[in-house]
Amino acid sequence: MRVVIAGAGSVGRSIARELLANQHEVTLIDRQPSAMRVAQVADADWLLADACELPTLTQARTDECDVVVAATGDDKANLVISLLAKTEYGVPRTVARVNNPKNEWMFDEAWGVDVAVSTPRIMTAMIEEAVSVGDLVRIFTFHQSGADILELTLPEDSPLAGSLVGQIDWPADTVLAAIVRDDRPFQPSPDDTLEGRDELLFVTGREASEEQLATLLSSRAPASS
Repeated sequence: MRVVIAGAGSVGRSIARELLANQHEVTLIDRQPSAMRVAQVADADWLLADACELPTLTQARTDECDVVVAATGDDKANLVISLLAKTEYGVPRTVARVNNPKNEWMFDEAWGVDVAVSTPRIMTAMIEEAVSVGDLVRIFTFHQSGADILELTLPEDSPLAGSLVGQIDWPADTVLAAIVRDDRPFQPSPDDTLEGRDELLFVTGREASEEQLATLLSSRAPASS
């Protein structure tokens, strides 16, 4: 896979190192000479230029890449980069960093963004997940599809504890995607039994009702057979 990363700060370099470790081809772009820490990611291609300009993206062979990551510290720049990548170069996938959560509403398909990553929001979700048992926490939203990833740690006294996964009538557009038990994740089968303290990960679509899911997980109503 070929990836162009705009923004060679600590975030961009970290992403680049992970991708290179997985045998992907990476080009890092930044307009600040101070960001050109080539020795820290020596296996990447480096370009000192403004990624908001078409000549720069052309020089980076953006039309040949599979993913563009807009990881600068400027939300406006990340939106422009994503839009240019989509409209001018037809990049299949764009991932944009959201620095200010107040700007998150703009990071959608209208601006060419497939996946928006808001570090403050993710950190908040992780904090809530760490202290909340029995409460649904939204971990991530895919802006293109509208799907959400939700997490809930099942309380010890939950009415669903001891129920078979296949016997539970989950709300519409809701899928139990994974269970984490004793730090071990696994894909649930209909014959698996839910246990107290299980961490449940759900994927929900646009038509899903978080209220219905929360009610099911906390109510005393028996699971359907």
